[in-house]
Amino acid sequence: MGAKPEPDWFERLPKVELHLHLEGAIPYDALWELIRKYDGDVQSKKALEQRFEYRDFAHFIETWLWKNQFLREYEDFQFIAEAVAKDLASQNIRYVEAFFSPPDFMHHGLHANRITEAIRRGLDAIDGIEVALVADLVRDFGPRRGEATLAEINEVKELGVAGVGIGGSERGFPPERFETVFTKARRFGFRTSAHAGEAAGPESVWGAIRSLKVDRIGHGTRAEEDDTLLDYLAGHRVPVEMCPISNVRTGVVESYEKHPVRRYYTRGIFLSINTDDPKMFGNSLAEEYGMLVEKQGFTPAEIKKLVLGAIEMSWMPEEDKHRMAAEFRKDPAWGEYC
Repeated sequence: MGAKPEPDWFERLPKVELHLHLEGAIPYDALWELIRKYDGDVQSKKALEQRFEYRDFAHFIETWLWKNQFLREYEDFQFIAEAVAKDLASQNIRYVEAFFSPPDFMHHGLHANRITEAIRRGLDAIDGIEVALVADLVRDFGPRRGEATLAEINEVKELGVAGVGIGGSERGFPPERFETVFTKARRFGFRTSAHAGEAAGPESVWGAIRSLKVDRIGHGTRAEEDDTLLDYLAGHRVPVEMCPISNVRTGVVESYEKHPVRRYYTRGIFLSINTDDPKMFGNSLAEEYGMLVEKQGFTPAEIKKLVLGAIEMSWMPEEDKHRMAAEFRKDPAWGEYC
Protein backbone atom coordinates (compact mmCIF):
# COMPACT_ATOMS: atom_id res chain seq x y z
CA MET A 1 0.00 0.00 0.00
CA GLY A 2 2.92 2.37 0.60
CA ALA A 3 3.11 5.34 2.92
CA LYS A 4 -0.10 6.67 4.39
CA PRO A 5 -0.61 10.33 3.44
CA GLU A 6 -0.24 13.07 6.02
CA PRO A 7 -3.57 14.79 6.78
CA ASP A 8 -2.51 18.02 5.06
CA TRP A 9 -2.08 16.16 1.76
CA PHE A 10 -5.84 15.82 1.42
CA GLU A 11 -6.15 19.57 1.99
CA ARG A 12 -3.51 20.42 -0.62
CA LEU A 13 -4.81 18.00 -3.23
CA PRO A 14 -6.93 19.79 -5.88
CA LYS A 15 -10.49 18.55 -5.65
CA VAL A 16 -13.92 18.51 -7.29
CA GLU A 17 -17.31 18.24 -5.58
CA LEU A 18 -20.52 17.18 -7.34
CA HIS A 19 -23.01 16.71 -4.51
CA LEU A 20 -23.12 19.72 -2.25
CA HIS A 21 -26.18 21.66 -1.09
CA LEU A 22 -25.53 25.39 -0.96
CA GLU A 23 -27.90 25.85 1.99
CA GLY A 24 -26.14 23.04 3.86
CA ALA A 25 -22.69 24.51 3.29
CA ILE A 26 -23.20 27.93 4.92
CA PRO A 27 -20.19 28.68 7.17
CA TYR A 28 -21.19 29.05 10.82
CA ASP A 29 -20.15 32.71 10.98
CA ALA A 30 -22.39 33.54 8.00
CA LEU A 31 -25.33 31.57 9.36
CA TRP A 32 -24.85 33.20 12.75
CA GLU A 33 -25.15 36.62 11.09
CA LEU A 34 -28.45 35.59 9.50
CA ILE A 35 -29.76 34.21 12.79
CA ARG A 36 -29.01 37.51 14.48
CA LYS A 37 -30.57 39.41 11.58
CA TYR A 38 -33.86 37.58 12.07
CA ASP A 39 -33.75 37.28 15.89
CA GLY A 40 -33.37 33.50 15.82
CA ASP A 41 -33.76 31.23 18.82
CA VAL A 42 -30.04 30.40 19.21
CA GLN A 43 -27.96 32.03 21.93
CA SER A 44 -24.40 31.32 20.80
CA LYS A 45 -22.29 29.88 17.99
CA LYS A 46 -21.62 26.82 20.16
CA ALA A 47 -25.36 26.27 20.56
CA LEU A 48 -25.68 26.63 16.79
CA GLU A 49 -23.19 23.83 16.18
CA GLN A 50 -25.05 21.62 18.65
CA ARG A 51 -28.18 22.02 16.55
CA PHE A 52 -26.51 19.96 13.86
CA GLU A 53 -26.63 16.64 15.68
CA TYR A 54 -29.29 14.23 14.46
CA ARG A 55 -31.27 11.33 15.84
CA ASP A 56 -32.14 10.05 12.38
CA PHE A 57 -32.79 11.18 8.81
CA ALA A 58 -36.19 12.68 9.69
CA HIS A 59 -34.53 14.81 12.38
CA PHE A 60 -31.98 15.98 9.82
CA ILE A 61 -34.79 17.15 7.50
CA GLU A 62 -36.43 18.93 10.44
CA THR A 63 -33.17 20.74 11.18
CA TRP A 64 -32.72 21.59 7.50
CA LEU A 65 -36.10 23.32 7.50
CA TRP A 66 -35.31 25.12 10.75
CA LYS A 67 -32.14 26.55 9.23
CA ASN A 68 -33.94 27.67 6.08
CA GLN A 69 -36.12 30.11 8.01
CA PHE A 70 -33.14 32.45 8.14
CA LEU A 71 -33.05 32.83 4.35
CA ARG A 72 -35.87 35.27 3.59
CA GLU A 73 -34.57 37.86 1.14
CA TYR A 74 -32.68 37.69 -2.15
CA GLU A 75 -29.73 39.45 -0.55
CA ASP A 76 -29.47 36.55 1.92
CA PHE A 77 -28.76 34.18 -0.96
CA GLN A 78 -26.11 36.45 -2.41
CA PHE A 79 -24.55 36.63 1.05
CA ILE A 80 -24.42 32.89 1.63
CA ALA A 81 -23.27 32.11 -1.92
CA GLU A 82 -20.25 34.35 -1.52
CA ALA A 83 -19.48 32.88 1.92
CA VAL A 84 -19.78 29.28 0.66
CA ALA A 85 -17.63 29.92 -2.43
CA LYS A 86 -14.92 31.56 -0.32
CA ASP A 87 -14.92 28.63 2.10
CA LEU A 88 -14.72 26.01 -0.67
CA ALA A 89 -11.96 27.86 -2.52
CA SER A 90 -9.91 27.91 0.70
CA GLN A 91 -10.04 24.09 0.68
CA ASN A 92 -8.49 23.87 -2.81
CA ILE A 93 -11.78 22.73 -4.30
CA ARG A 94 -11.55 23.95 -7.89
CA TYR A 95 -14.94 23.01 -9.29
CA VAL A 96 -18.34 22.39 -7.69
CA GLU A 97 -21.81 21.46 -8.87
CA ALA A 98 -23.98 22.85 -6.08
CA PHE A 99 -27.64 22.14 -5.41
CA PHE A 100 -29.91 24.96 -4.35
CA SER A 101 -33.55 24.54 -3.36
CA PRO A 102 -35.85 27.38 -4.53
CA PRO A 103 -39.16 25.68 -3.56
CA ASP A 104 -38.13 25.78 0.10
CA PHE A 105 -38.34 29.58 0.01
CA MET A 106 -41.42 30.32 -2.08
CA HIS A 107 -43.50 30.85 1.08
CA HIS A 108 -41.38 33.98 1.60
CA GLY A 109 -42.57 35.22 -1.79
CA LEU A 110 -39.22 34.49 -3.40
CA HIS A 111 -39.01 33.33 -7.02
CA ALA A 112 -36.62 30.70 -8.33
CA ASN A 113 -35.25 32.89 -11.12
CA ARG A 114 -34.39 35.79 -8.81
CA ILE A 115 -32.91 33.44 -6.19
CA THR A 116 -30.66 32.10 -8.96
CA GLU A 117 -29.61 35.61 -9.95
CA ALA A 118 -28.73 36.45 -6.34
CA ILE A 119 -26.72 33.26 -5.88
CA ARG A 120 -24.77 33.88 -9.07
CA ARG A 121 -23.87 37.41 -7.93
CA GLY A 122 -22.46 35.96 -4.72
CA LEU A 123 -20.54 33.18 -6.45
CA ASP A 124 -19.02 35.55 -8.99
CA ALA A 125 -17.50 37.63 -6.21
CA ILE A 126 -14.97 34.88 -5.44
CA ASP A 127 -12.04 33.95 -7.67
CA GLY A 128 -10.29 30.59 -7.81
CA ILE A 129 -13.36 28.35 -7.95
CA GLU A 130 -15.97 27.56 -10.56
CA VAL A 131 -19.48 26.73 -9.31
CA ALA A 132 -22.17 25.33 -11.57
CA LEU A 133 -25.69 25.23 -10.12
CA VAL A 134 -28.17 22.36 -9.90
CA ALA A 135 -31.74 23.33 -9.05
CA ASP A 136 -33.30 20.96 -6.51
CA LEU A 137 -37.02 20.77 -7.31
CA VAL A 138 -37.63 19.34 -3.79
CA ARG A 139 -39.89 16.31 -4.17
CA ASP A 140 -41.97 17.17 -1.06
CA PHE A 141 -43.77 19.93 -3.00
CA GLY A 142 -44.91 17.53 -5.71
CA PRO A 143 -44.52 17.48 -9.51
CA ARG A 144 -46.78 20.47 -10.18
CA ARG A 145 -44.59 22.77 -8.10
CA GLY A 146 -41.59 21.08 -9.68
CA GLU A 147 -42.79 22.07 -13.15
CA ALA A 148 -43.34 25.66 -12.04
CA THR A 149 -39.86 25.84 -10.55
CA LEU A 150 -38.35 24.27 -13.66
CA ALA A 151 -40.00 26.91 -15.85
CA GLU A 152 -38.50 29.73 -13.78
CA ILE A 153 -35.08 28.10 -13.71
CA ASN A 154 -35.18 27.70 -17.48
CA GLU A 155 -35.44 31.50 -17.77
CA VAL A 156 -32.02 31.92 -16.14
CA LYS A 157 -30.14 28.77 -17.12
CA GLU A 158 -27.50 30.94 -18.79
CA LEU A 159 -26.39 31.87 -15.26
CA GLY A 160 -24.58 28.57 -15.00
CA VAL A 161 -27.48 26.28 -14.09
CA ALA A 162 -26.19 22.95 -15.37
CA GLY A 163 -28.96 20.66 -14.18
CA VAL A 164 -31.90 19.82 -11.97
CA GLY A 165 -32.47 17.21 -9.28
CA ILE A 166 -34.88 16.14 -6.55
CA GLY A 167 -33.96 15.92 -2.88
CA GLY A 168 -36.17 15.94 0.19
CA SER A 169 -38.30 13.20 1.74
CA GLU A 170 -37.47 10.24 -0.48
CA ARG A 171 -39.78 7.66 1.10
CA GLY A 172 -42.98 9.66 0.69
CA PHE A 173 -42.31 10.98 -2.81
CA PRO A 174 -41.04 8.27 -5.17
CA PRO A 175 -39.25 9.22 -8.41
CA GLU A 176 -42.00 7.97 -10.70
CA ARG A 177 -44.22 10.96 -9.86
CA PHE A 178 -41.68 13.30 -11.47
CA GLU A 179 -41.30 11.57 -14.82
CA THR A 180 -43.01 14.36 -16.79
CA VAL A 181 -40.98 17.05 -15.02
CA PHE A 182 -37.68 15.34 -15.84
CA THR A 183 -38.73 14.79 -19.44
CA LYS A 184 -39.27 18.55 -19.72
CA ALA A 185 -35.96 19.24 -18.00
CA ARG A 186 -34.11 17.18 -20.60
CA ARG A 187 -36.01 18.96 -23.36
CA PHE A 188 -34.80 22.27 -21.92
CA GLY A 189 -31.23 20.98 -22.08
CA PHE A 190 -30.64 20.36 -18.37
CA ARG A 191 -28.66 17.44 -17.01
CA THR A 192 -30.41 15.45 -14.29
CA SER A 193 -29.73 13.81 -10.94
CA ALA A 194 -31.96 12.37 -8.23
CA HIS A 195 -31.41 11.61 -4.58
CA ALA A 196 -32.18 7.90 -4.44
CA GLY A 197 -31.24 4.97 -2.26
CA GLU A 198 -30.54 7.17 0.76
CA ALA A 199 -33.67 7.20 2.95
CA ALA A 200 -35.44 4.69 0.67
CA GLY A 201 -34.26 1.39 -0.76
CA PRO A 202 -33.21 0.03 -4.17
CA GLU A 203 -36.67 0.60 -5.65
CA SER A 204 -35.99 4.33 -5.44
CA VAL A 205 -32.80 3.96 -7.47
CA TRP A 206 -34.58 1.83 -10.05
CA GLY A 207 -37.30 4.49 -10.28
CA ALA A 208 -34.74 7.22 -10.87
CA ILE A 209 -33.10 5.17 -13.61
CA ARG A 210 -36.21 3.84 -15.36
CA SER A 211 -38.69 6.70 -14.97
CA LEU A 212 -36.49 9.77 -14.65
CA LYS A 213 -33.63 8.52 -16.86
CA VAL A 214 -31.19 10.46 -14.73
CA ASP A 215 -27.59 11.17 -15.68
CA ARG A 216 -26.42 10.55 -12.10
CA ILE A 217 -27.66 9.02 -8.85
CA GLY A 218 -27.30 10.99 -5.63
CA HIS A 219 -26.19 8.77 -2.71
CA GLY A 220 -27.26 5.31 -3.92
CA THR A 221 -26.21 3.94 -0.55
CA ARG A 222 -28.96 1.35 -0.23
CA ALA A 223 -28.57 0.06 -3.78
CA GLU A 224 -26.47 -2.64 -2.10
CA GLU A 225 -29.70 -4.32 -0.97
CA ASP A 226 -30.28 -5.42 -4.59
CA ASP A 227 -27.43 -7.31 -6.21
CA THR A 228 -29.01 -7.00 -9.65
CA LEU A 229 -29.07 -3.24 -9.24
CA LEU A 230 -25.37 -3.17 -8.38
CA ASP A 231 -24.65 -5.18 -11.52
CA TYR A 232 -26.70 -2.66 -13.53
CA LEU A 233 -24.93 0.37 -12.03
CA ALA A 234 -21.53 -1.13 -12.73
CA GLY A 235 -22.38 -2.54 -16.16
CA HIS A 236 -24.00 0.68 -17.42
CA ARG A 237 -21.44 2.87 -15.65
CA VAL A 238 -24.14 4.94 -13.98
CA PRO A 239 -22.37 7.71 -12.02
CA VAL A 240 -23.13 7.66 -8.29
CA GLU A 241 -22.52 10.69 -6.07
CA MET A 242 -21.58 9.11 -2.74
CA CYS A 243 -21.57 11.00 0.58
CA PRO A 244 -20.16 8.62 3.22
CA ILE A 245 -19.90 10.88 6.28
CA SER A 246 -23.37 12.29 5.60
CA ASN A 247 -24.81 8.77 5.51
CA VAL A 248 -23.30 7.97 8.90
CA ARG A 249 -24.38 11.25 10.49
CA THR A 250 -28.01 10.81 9.38
CA GLY A 251 -28.12 7.15 10.44
CA VAL A 252 -28.51 5.77 6.91
CA VAL A 253 -25.42 3.65 7.64
CA GLU A 254 -24.58 2.38 11.12
CA SER A 255 -20.86 3.23 11.04
CA TYR A 256 -18.23 4.46 8.66
CA GLU A 257 -16.59 1.02 8.58
CA LYS A 258 -19.87 -0.47 7.35
CA HIS A 259 -20.39 2.05 4.56
CA PRO A 260 -20.54 0.34 1.13
CA VAL A 261 -18.21 2.79 -0.65
CA ARG A 262 -15.27 0.35 -0.81
CA ARG A 263 -17.50 -2.50 -1.95
CA TYR A 264 -18.98 -0.30 -4.69
CA TYR A 265 -15.54 0.81 -5.81
CA THR A 266 -14.22 -2.77 -5.93
CA ARG A 267 -17.28 -3.79 -7.91
CA GLY A 268 -16.48 -1.20 -10.56
CA ILE A 269 -19.28 1.27 -9.87
CA PHE A 270 -18.46 4.78 -11.13
CA LEU A 271 -18.20 6.93 -7.99
CA SER A 272 -17.49 10.44 -6.83
CA ILE A 273 -16.96 11.39 -3.18
CA ASN A 274 -18.83 14.37 -1.77
CA THR A 275 -19.76 16.16 1.46
CA ASP A 276 -23.51 16.73 0.88
CA ASP A 277 -24.11 19.35 3.64
CA PRO A 278 -20.66 19.99 5.10
CA LYS A 279 -21.55 22.60 7.70
CA MET A 280 -24.50 20.53 8.89
CA PHE A 281 -22.35 17.40 9.22
CA GLY A 282 -19.10 19.04 10.29
CA ASN A 283 -17.15 17.43 7.45
CA SER A 284 -14.96 18.57 4.59
CA LEU A 285 -14.01 16.98 1.29
CA ALA A 286 -10.44 16.52 2.56
CA GLU A 287 -11.84 14.66 5.58
CA GLU A 288 -13.98 12.48 3.32
CA TYR A 289 -10.88 11.34 1.44
CA GLY A 290 -8.93 10.96 4.67
CA MET A 291 -11.62 8.68 6.06
CA LEU A 292 -11.50 6.54 2.92
CA VAL A 293 -7.83 5.90 3.60
CA GLU A 294 -8.14 5.52 7.36
CA LYS A 295 -11.32 3.45 7.63
CA GLN A 296 -11.83 1.85 4.21
CA GLY A 297 -8.31 1.04 3.10
CA PHE A 298 -8.12 3.25 0.03
CA THR A 299 -4.65 4.06 -1.31
CA PRO A 300 -3.43 7.50 -2.43
CA ALA A 301 -3.53 6.26 -6.03
CA GLU A 302 -7.17 5.28 -5.60
CA ILE A 303 -7.96 8.68 -4.08
CA LYS A 304 -6.48 10.40 -7.12
CA LYS A 305 -8.47 8.07 -9.37
CA LEU A 306 -11.65 9.11 -7.54
CA VAL A 307 -10.78 12.79 -8.02
CA LEU A 308 -10.24 12.28 -11.76
CA GLY A 309 -13.45 10.25 -11.89
CA ALA A 310 -15.35 13.19 -10.39
CA ILE A 311 -14.03 15.41 -13.17
CA GLU A 312 -15.12 12.83 -15.74
CA MET A 313 -18.65 12.48 -14.36
CA SER A 314 -19.10 16.24 -13.98
CA TRP A 315 -21.30 18.23 -16.34
CA MET A 316 -18.62 20.64 -17.51
CA PRO A 317 -17.79 20.66 -21.26
CA GLU A 318 -15.46 17.90 -22.41
CA GLU A 319 -12.63 20.29 -23.25
CA ASP A 320 -12.83 21.75 -19.74
CA LYS A 321 -12.65 18.26 -18.25
CA HIS A 322 -9.45 17.51 -20.16
CA ARG A 323 -7.96 20.87 -19.17
CA MET A 324 -8.78 20.42 -15.48
CA ALA A 325 -7.49 16.83 -15.35
CA ALA A 326 -4.21 17.98 -16.91
CA GLU A 327 -3.93 20.85 -14.41
CA PHE A 328 -4.56 18.51 -11.49
CA ARG A 329 -1.85 16.10 -12.64
CA LYS A 330 0.65 18.96 -12.74
CA ASP A 331 -0.19 20.12 -9.21
CA PRO A 332 2.72 19.56 -6.76
CA ALA A 333 0.51 17.59 -4.34
CA TRP A 334 -0.50 15.21 -7.11
CA GLY A 335 3.01 13.85 -7.49
CA GLU A 336 3.25 12.91 -3.82
CA TYR A 337 2.46 9.36 -2.65
CA CYS A 338 2.70 7.83 -6.11
